[in-house]
Amino acid sequence: MIPGIGVLTQDTLWCFSQVKGTIEIGATEADIISTVEFNHTGELLATGDKGGRVVIFQREQESKNQVHRRGEYNVYSTFQSHEPEFDYLKSLEIEEKINKIRWLPQQNAAYFLLSTNDKTVKLWKVSERDKRPEGYNLKDEEGRLRDPATITTLRVPVLRPMDLMVEATPRRVFANAHTYHINSISVNSDYETYMSADDLRINLWNFEITNQSFNIVDIKPANMEELTEVITAAEFHPHHCNSFVYSSSKGTIRLCDMRASALCDRHSKFFEEPEDPSNRSFFSEIISSISDVKFSHSGRYIMTRDYLTVKVWDLNMENRPIETYQVHDYLRSKLCSLYENDCIFDKFECVWNGSDSVIMTGSYNNFFRMFDRNTKRDVTLEASRENSKPRAILKPRKVCVGGKRRKDEISVDSLDFSKKILHTAWHPSENIIAVAATNNLYIFQDKVN
Repeated sequence: MIPGIGVLTQDTLWCFSQVKGTIEIGATEADIISTVEFNHTGELLATGDKGGRVVIFQREQESKNQVHRRGEYNVYSTFQSHEPEFDYLKSLEIEEKINKIRWLPQQNAAYFLLSTNDKTVKLWKVSERDKRPEGYNLKDEEGRLRDPATITTLRVPVLRPMDLMVEATPRRVFANAHTYHINSISVNSDYETYMSADDLRINLWNFEITNQSFNIVDIKPANMEELTEVITAAEFHPHHCNSFVYSSSKGTIRLCDMRASALCDRHSKFFEEPEDPSNRSFFSEIISSISDVKFSHSGRYIMTRDYLTVKVWDLNMENRPIETYQVHDYLRSKLCSLYENDCIFDKFECVWNGSDSVIMTGSYNNFFRMFDRNTKRDVTLEASRENSKPRAILKPRKVCVGGKRRKDEISVDSLDFSKKILHTAWHPSENIIAVAATNNLYIFQDKVN
């Protein structure tokens, strides 16, 4: 048995079961889930979609009568975060799609989160209200102003119980700072600042100041014809507020220290793996582009995801990754067709589990992959409606490349590339995972929980 992971048998690595039936957000293009994020305690799970909506799920509290229900997530709040806009200067439509959601640590009874579309970041406050004030002197019971001449007595307003209502209110709007599309936001460990990154620039914001940000990275060349790479993702160090990393479309990662200079145009460390000349092809540059970068919870390692692999880098070793995991190497022979249908440009995310011992990332055909860093074993699981019954155990899947196909295997030619898992999240302390498959949200938990 792997501690904290599940039952290890000859055929399976992890025994994950469905927490509850599939949560279908909707059935239109606007309902496609574009980001998934647990808060710091794991009690809340937020999703954003292409329609600009944020849906927050809350974990059920365990009851004496229904102990097994612990872990189920139900809708807590839904609100419209962004609306479609139009840039009249550039004659461009600005999509309402939520690109990223990041939670702030809870300081009081309310919850705070950042959400962003291509251009604007918003800070939202999510709070509960179960009482309402009554007995105003200057207003009647329907909220209309009263004539002061008719007021002859002074009443003391009182709070009356009411049905619980969850309110989401925008507290800050951080706009007009990005010329290009925002791809990342990251909250600093000082919880006073955060950064937003687009294709060519990274800006540092203070939560209290909305009309001004500080540019900390700018890779835009004087002549745009000389542009050779773009920023694809960025994240702050989990413990050191002065350090952050950003990845590029060339497959490189730069670690920057804001103590060294105000504009971090010179990196502190540069992580790049030398290319194997024998694997060089027309698609090499495209598949080497990094789509996601994540610090480990310990802050010692960086994980990156490119099209075919997940790599783990040690901050103390820049010349090559210490671990490389093949996500779907069987697609290497399909790169030409994947290029033609634009799937080769899909941006897959990757996540750590709470102890940094397991890595999870998505693939096609609604498959997602898990890699155990200690045992070096891996498993392919499927998020689908066929096995979405509550408490159903997920069976490992295998892809057959050629030759005879076994009964439980699926041929690489049968994979559905329209079904893809780009966005995943892992509970910060337990083996509960959230997997977004188009407009469906699947929540699984370890069988031993």
